[in-house]
Amino acid sequence: MAENMKATLDEFMGALGELKKTHPEYVKLFIDLVHGIEGEGKLSTKVKELISVALAVNARCKYCIAFHTNNALKAGATKEEIIEAGFVGALMGGGPALTYLTLLIKALEDLK
Repeated sequence: MAENMKATLDEFMGALGELKKTHPEYVKLFIDLVHGIEGEGKLSTKVKELISVALAVNARCKYCIAFHTNNALKAGATKEEIIEAGFVGALMGGGPALTYLTLLIKALEDLK
């Protein structure tokens, strides 16, 4: 696995920082939405991040996998919970989504 998911996360955060300079109002609206939805509610932030991991695998989005794996770890999710969530995403996305579990495993290695 050649992909460095810490570098992928850093690349995404860097791009988001650049967009914040040129389009601060849009970035703020998006970040506020993320925080509003993924914050504690009827579901815990950890559960919401695990759902996001599944959706990231299903969407085949390496940046989303890096971002939500990192957030899931920060929210207290275990490696096993994150991989299981990844399999749920693969179930819904089929074989092509299953291949993105390689990036999920790499993210767990690089972001621990």
